[in-house]
Amino acid sequence: MLRAPSTRQQGETVDDRRFPMARAAGCPFDPAPELTRRAEEDPVSQVKLWDGGTPWLITRYEDVRAILADPRVSVDATWPAFPHTNAVSKARDTTMKTLMQMDAPEHTARRRLLTPEFTVEKMAALRPRIQRIVDDLVDGMLGGPKPVDLVAAFAVPVPTQVICELLGVPYADRGFFREVARTLVMDEADPGQAIAASEELNAYLERLVVRKSTEPGEDLLSTLAVKQFRTGAMTPREIATLGQLLLVAGHDTTASMIALGTAALLANPDQLDLVRADAPGAVEELLRYLSITHTEARRVAREDLEIGGTLIRAGEGIIAVKSTANRDPAAFPEPDTIDVRRKARHHVAFGHGRHVCLGAPLARVELEVVYGTLFRRIPTLKSAIPLEKLSFDENAVFYTVRELPVTW
Repeated sequence: MLRAPSTRQQGETVDDRRFPMARAAGCPFDPAPELTRRAEEDPVSQVKLWDGGTPWLITRYEDVRAILADPRVSVDATWPAFPHTNAVSKARDTTMKTLMQMDAPEHTARRRLLTPEFTVEKMAALRPRIQRIVDDLVDGMLGGPKPVDLVAAFAVPVPTQVICELLGVPYADRGFFREVARTLVMDEADPGQAIAASEELNAYLERLVVRKSTEPGEDLLSTLAVKQFRTGAMTPREIATLGQLLLVAGHDTTASMIALGTAALLANPDQLDLVRADAPGAVEELLRYLSITHTEARRVAREDLEIGGTLIRAGEGIIAVKSTANRDPAAFPEPDTIDVRRKARHHVAFGHGRHVCLGAPLARVELEVVYGTLFRRIPTLKSAIPLEKLSFDENAVFYTVRELPVTW
């Protein structure tokens, strides 16, 4: 039996219905309290966006997995009711069409080009190189002044250097594309600036693709330049757009997880002791517990469908909330407790279904090396300031701590 659409609960204010919702002061690692309340009391309900849109909020684990795997929903950001979280999000997602905004069969064809480059086996083969990068950065911290900002000195450089080598992008240009990436993932910039930044990065990558088509190396952009551009299958712009997604998402997501995961472990010393002892499930549990995608997974219904006993009409927007799905007690007992011994690999931090994160195997290897090395080599690592004084990014696609001063 289908439920009637959710109406405002008694005592609920207009602000309670606005998405994204603010996290509680003093609880930086938990989802917004209003999201948690909805997951418990009203798991399929409507929220209000900045532009007046009223998409459906899906908050429970099984419902989120169902939506993310349902072929009747679309990721095409040009649908009129697609749930853009702000003006920058709308400008970015409707202008720069990447794998994240493609439906089948276009998505299937483009993803097939990249899947062989991100297999578990290929990413495992990168472990020695990732280990050297991590060790070199730890050496730099140990040889430098204290305290040090772990974000700038370690969390950002690790994935930046890894993705640069994988793609074949000169690491010397990291200042340029880091600035562009910051403009693209922050939701407080001017939409025109975001589009200009995207165009600038695309032009840079196009030039790189053309050069690699005649002077290829052993990297992903060279592979695409030779096999796709030189054969006429793809244009340099199409390859550059793929490269931009991999470059921006490939370092920003992992940088956020390194920083936020370290902050969470430093705030939970009992769990940190287990990580130092090499808890095998630490990475999966941190991914579950933190769920860094602040704007969640956004979709549009292509046709009428039922989810959680509620009818969602064709053309209506949907927001699948991974952060509350990963805190669902039906899937994870005592979900608000971090337990690095937990078997949590069934989390949805990387999404689910055909749009599950392509770079998940790489992120897992990077995080395993980072957490396995950082606390072993600096066993007395600690935060240089109290947790309540840390500043967190809520105006970004990926939630993280802005700075993490540490000492030892």
